[in-house]
Amino acid sequence: MNGLAQTDATSEMQLASILAILDDMKAENVVEIDLRGKSAIGDYMIVCSGRSSRQVVSIAEKLTEELKSRHGVASKTEGKDSGDWVLIDTGDVIVHVFRPEVREFYQIEKMWMPVAPSRGIGH
Repeated sequence: MNGLAQTDATSEMQLASILAILDDMKAENVVEIDLRGKSAIGDYMIVCSGRSSRQVVSIAEKLTEELKSRHGVASKTEGKDSGDWVLIDTGDVIVHVFRPEVREFYQIEKMWMPVAPSRGIGH
């Protein structure tokens, strides 16, 4: 197995674990963005919401604990003190956990989502 395939497998396993944890923690409006070939910051980005600051922090803590125990990944986190927007960076997968109002304000996933081709003049 070459290095690239191993990296892909690792990021795929992390992604699957993260999505399962977010589902278990009742994260809302989970959006998965494939960054492969688009950015060097990681292979995937996930954006999701928690209903409250407390849930946002709980989701972030559970993610970091589970990724360490399941995959031996020590994730970097930012923003856990406020509970408005927590960023978890595994190196391969970047997870943004927002309170809904903060997510609406920043609309971060719109920066990374593919743009639909326009259909004709005036669209």
